[in-house]
Amino acid sequence: MDTNLYQAFAQDKLKTTFNDINLLITAFTHRSYVNEHKKTVSEHNERLEFLGDAVLELVVTEYLYGNFDDPEGILTNWRSALVRTESIGAAATKYDFEPLLRLSRGEKRGTDRARAQILANSFEAVVGALYLDQGYDKAKEFITDSILSTFKEILDTGSWMDPKSHLQEVVQSNDGFTPVYKVMSEDGPDHDKIFTVGVFVNNELRGQGVGPSKQAGQQKAAEAALQYYNNQPAS
Repeated sequence: MDTNLYQAFAQDKLKTTFNDINLLITAFTHRSYVNEHKKTVSEHNERLEFLGDAVLELVVTEYLYGNFDDPEGILTNWRSALVRTESIGAAATKYDFEPLLRLSRGEKRGTDRARAQILANSFEAVVGALYLDQGYDKAKEFITDSILSTFKEILDTGSWMDPKSHLQEVVQSNDGFTPVYKVMSEDGPDHDKIFTVGVFVNNELRGQGVGPSKQAGQQKAAEAALQYYNNQPAS
């Protein structure tokens, strides 16, 4: 195990030097890695993830409460957008977490969706490690730089809204219709089906999405349709 690699990461990406570098190494250690290395590794990152999740939510909540006077429902939706798997997974990718992940051979060959979840979990674990080793302020600084810095884009794009609700507003404003969702195909066995869903506006396909349920496919289709409307020239 190259502790220097993790300390260099801490200095470069987290702007700090860890007192206990093993905390940071554990934050990158997936349960599957422990299962393959039981003689040499005993701890994975799930406890740190649990802690980091709470710190992340507190920092984001504190920021939103202190800077905006909007109703609770709006603040809750904004917070959900900032801390959802896609957001923190993207932050982990931006900060180049992947080369430091300690995974089993099987997990290294896992799906993109599984890898995105692992990256998101590791982000929360790193926050937990930062909190334990460096304190709340250092964890807050990292969250501010990596997550809260994306808030303006979330507001500008409307991505904090539920995609289906957002699409309905956009379509009714632009076209005067209500979006209609249709299942275009179902593939795979009953226990592992994949649904392809299209969203139509005035009988014209505006977006298509794929998911493990009809609801998930609808959400992806709505996201695709929103991208279509975002790419239309301003009238």
